[in-house]
Amino acid sequence: MLKLKTKSGAKKRFKLIGNGKIKRKKSFKNHLLTKKKKKRKRRLSDFSIVHKSEMKNIKKQLNI
Repeated sequence: MLKLKTKSGAKKRFKLIGNGKIKRKKSFKNHLLTKKKKKRKRRLSDFSIVHKSEMKNIKKQLNI
């Protein structure tokens, strides 16, 4: 059987952490930053955990 290729977009966006969960960056921190408050931008720079309903799909893209 053929090997599945890892989706290169998913490889760049998601990272598997030690407890089996997947971390991701938060959105809305790319442009139009002058109108956003410092507190909001600071919170957007943190990583977040992928929701469990999306976990199966992302693991399939990463070949995990």
